[in-house]
Amino acid sequence: MPPIGSIDRASMLVDTHCHLDLAYFSEGPDAVMARAAVAGVGGFVVIGVGASLDAARAAVALAHARPASVAATVGVHPHDAASHDAAQQEDLERLAADPAVVAIGEIGLDFHYDHSPRATQRDVFARSIQLARQLKKPIVVHTRSAPAETLALLESESARDVGGVIHCFSEDWAFASRALDMDFDVSFSGILTFRNARPIQDVAARAPSERILLETDSPYLSPVPHRGKACEPAYIVHTAAKLAELRGVSVEEIRAVTTANATRRFRRSFSAGAGDGPLATS
Repeated sequence: MPPIGSIDRASMLVDTHCHLDLAYFSEGPDAVMARAAVAGVGGFVVIGVGASLDAARAAVALAHARPASVAATVGVHPHDAASHDAAQQEDLERLAADPAVVAIGEIGLDFHYDHSPRATQRDVFARSIQLARQLKKPIVVHTRSAPAETLALLESESARDVGGVIHCFSEDWAFASRALDMDFDVSFSGILTFRNARPIQDVAARAPSERILLETDSPYLSPVPHRGKACEPAYIVHTAAKLAELRGVSVEEIRAVTTANATRRFRRSFSAGAGDGPLATS
């Protein structure tokens, strides 16, 4: 991977939620991050979720290989709640304690697809919040078609003790205001650029500047003008531009603010890959 230490930290972007699994990018993460570097993306929070723990282990390994630019999260996606067993939970807890893991997630509720029974989703979500509180790490929340239930569980499990991120924010201001009150940041994906995203755009315009983040959720949800294609971290520049437009500020300000917010939320700095070596493959 070409060196990316030349990216000015003050003007770089951090993709706070990307999936870089080989299942999505068969070329491997080096090539994906190299393209992102050309676009000015110098930090990556790589999400480790899946039916097995392979993606979690890969995310942690990548964070160790590239400690300047990559951080990892691990968790149980609601889609996988039904297949998550006690043995996996033990392994996940060991991974979650790794210093390279900056958050527990993505975790939450998905009542749109219902790939796992709702009661099981709730139970796994609650246990995941408890783990985060034990480790004193923030959580990354996935919520779809379950706004009231998500907020209620965050409140009942005292998630405000650790705070976190409402990833791929797709709710309205009423939801956002309650999440903000519980110390959750709102993270905007390519959905922000869609014409039918008015409620999300309203939140993007109104949220406090110190509580906004950017993400791609790659390989999903490519922003306009790449909608319909596989998403990757380089495309975050389009979401940043839309966020700047909605807030009436410069793209440079959005870059600086969201990078500072990522540093605060995940309690680590991103230094555009300076000193990172190539990812070992075997």
